[in-house]
Amino acid sequence: MYIGDYLGRRNIYSPQALAIVDTGKSPELRLTYAQMNNRAKRLANWLQSEAGVGKGDRVAILAQDGVEHLDCFFACGKLGAVHTGFNWRLHWRELLALIEAVTPKVLLYDEAFKATVEQLAQVETSITHWVHLDGAGVPGSLDFNHLLQRSPETTITCESLEAEDIACLLFTGGTTGLPKGAQLSHRQIAWNGYNTVIHDLSHNDIYLNVFPMFHAGGLFAYMVAQVIFGGVTILLKRFDPELVLTLIEREKATIFAAVPAMYQMLTQAKNWAEADLSSLRFCTSGGAPLPVPLIEHYTREKGVKFKQGFGMTEFGPGLFALSPEDAIRKAGSIGRPNFFVDARIVDPETNQPLGPNQVGELILKGPSLSSGYYNNPEAWAAVIDEDGWFHTGDLARHDEEWYFYIVDRLKDMFISGGENVYPVEVESALYRHPAVLQCAVIGLPDPKWGEVGQACVVLKAGQTATEAELLQHLTEHLAKYKVPKKVVFVDSLPVSAAGKILRRELREQYTA
Repeated sequence: MYIGDYLGRRNIYSPQALAIVDTGKSPELRLTYAQMNNRAKRLANWLQSEAGVGKGDRVAILAQDGVEHLDCFFACGKLGAVHTGFNWRLHWRELLALIEAVTPKVLLYDEAFKATVEQLAQVETSITHWVHLDGAGVPGSLDFNHLLQRSPETTITCESLEAEDIACLLFTGGTTGLPKGAQLSHRQIAWNGYNTVIHDLSHNDIYLNVFPMFHAGGLFAYMVAQVIFGGVTILLKRFDPELVLTLIEREKATIFAAVPAMYQMLTQAKNWAEADLSSLRFCTSGGAPLPVPLIEHYTREKGVKFKQGFGMTEFGPGLFALSPEDAIRKAGSIGRPNFFVDARIVDPETNQPLGPNQVGELILKGPSLSSGYYNNPEAWAAVIDEDGWFHTGDLARHDEEWYFYIVDRLKDMFISGGENVYPVEVESALYRHPAVLQCAVIGLPDPKWGEVGQACVVLKAGQTATEAELLQHLTEHLAKYKVPKKVVFVDSLPVSAAGKILRRELREQYTA
């Protein structure tokens, strides 16, 4: 088995090397590659023998960050099954729709989402085995640690697995309806690891992960590449600024990655002044441009070097990197493409390449491209052209030195705290309120979250509604991060000659 069984292969080379430090456990778990491989073998044996999981079957997880995400991912790799990470920020109804779409056989979950699972378990679904990672669990569910203990450590592999087989489903927010499940193949994972090693990793790196592991950033930006390369990864259950600073110093972390809002929060932590960050080779920032004053703050007070990154679930996720020496000189740039990624700026109308400093759509090509959207070939066909280029929907430019800059979005998606928010989805929920006649949701700049949503609402004649009422309505239908921070009531919305609401005009009006 030349691909897929990543832990099995790493265990040959460095079985006693430290692999994972899970700080969310009490006491903390410190696991070698041999111990990680044994956990994955035990879980794979249980999944196969008792849950009937085989090649191509989906195994889902709904949990805060912890070693169990990796247990699931690497066990699925041994079986040729498909690891499926669910966003725990979603409303249970949204999760139910995803379960119905991807039909997993097993769901692993932690106690924080017991109430959500109680709702899901009342509905008939494809799930035959519910497994709780901690706590008491819902009636009828199995204890994860118990099933690990009683399962054998016998070697288990899927000898028919090939590079194009799917390893993982990760969900990207859809502009309409259900989030799309990006299919990440073992080929994509291998090439992303190669790109990451070329640009970032060295032997003996220690990486502190704070990204949710249902995201490509959490599972793949550094995590799996670290396993392939034999490094150490430190896990936190949730982002905690004080704990992050403590762990960087205590574990002598060499790599840290976060979104700008997290970097802002770290500077406000009560232990910021005394924190020793000298072990860091560099920090990576993604999700939004890192403000120059913040870079200067870290450089002045902690001597930290920054890389700006840019990626997406469907491609890599690692796409671009801006080296530390360019952090100030090329402020606002996402950097240059990673080694095995090709990038162009094209005219959105003609698809013809554009030259330096001309704004157009960013398109991408390379071997770390995903294998389409799960059971949604129409959506995939809409973003892949006849020459195999992936159309990102981002308006961008590059300068004479081939440094790229994101300018705007062809679509109206905005990023709040590192999460993609799609206005059409929020507007669809708003339209369910009986008093709403028209609405438009826009993303506005926010010093903490990068962007936050604002809903502009026209009420029906004779109807009334308050801001609090509409926000509560949205909270009952959407994940919290999708709910706008503000609702403004207007008499009308700007529309084009074709009757389309002009969100760009609204953004200009409220940011002027």
